[in-house]
Amino acid sequence: MKTFALIGESGTGKSFQAKFVAHKYRVDIIIDDGLLIRGNRILAGRSAKQEKSFLAAVKIALFDNKAHRDEAARRLLAEKPRRILIVGTSEKMANKIAMRLQILPPRKFIKIEDVSSQADIEKAVRIRRIEGKHVIPAPGVEVKKIYPGIFFETINIFKKKPDESIIPIPKMHERSLVKPEYSKRNKTIISDAALNEMVINCVDEYNSHIKIKKTAVKETPQGYRLVITIDVPYGLRLSGNMSAMQHYVIDNIEYFTGILIEEVNVIIDRIIVAEDAVP
Repeated sequence: MKTFALIGESGTGKSFQAKFVAHKYRVDIIIDDGLLIRGNRILAGRSAKQEKSFLAAVKIALFDNKAHRDEAARRLLAEKPRRILIVGTSEKMANKIAMRLQILPPRKFIKIEDVSSQADIEKAVRIRRIEGKHVIPAPGVEVKKIYPGIFFETINIFKKKPDESIIPIPKMHERSLVKPEYSKRNKTIISDAALNEMVINCVDEYNSHIKIKKTAVKETPQGYRLVITIDVPYGLRLSGNMSAMQHYVIDNIEYFTGILIEEVNVIIDRIIVAEDAVP
């Protein structure tokens, strides 16, 4: 078995290009947003597009649920594909999906910029942000049958022959346009100030001896990135505590807000020697 990965930021047209990439590399099965797709059939899985929140959709795409993960892994074992294409936002995501589905990690990473022009990428981003439309690399008849609530329309791809006559590309290149549940609803926007307050509270709850000096918030298409600058008491074991604190901040903010925290970076500015230092 050989595994490939098509990677790029959310909304840049990866699912649209997935069938072209699969055709080029003679891929048997595409793994995209929680689904296993072979040719014109959805074999197994659950589409992230039907989830009601972006955070839930990300977890489906990563096969976070054990039942979902096991079903997909069993089907892959039964299908015995020679080549698999994983569609994801990063190398880390593709590797995580491969590990969870018990298949070999990707041997080749194809960036969306390698298969799509900058103009096409920008167009895909506009469609995603303004119209809230997403692509599933499977025929409309399959998607509409399984997910009628989010199905929007079928996309038929055409190409030109040398005589300029228009002919359809083989059906394997048919795609479906959908409007996910989470894109239909009003979005909750959390200000940087509110997010900073939540970070301060989370760190204080985790260990009141750790003092926050500064926080920084950056919103990305995949979620939020946080940078926390802290002073820590002398004697605090850093190796385990910093990782545990990062997870505590992520888990609590995601649980109470429903937003996705992509990463939390911690900068230790000073080691404080004080009477209240903890061992």
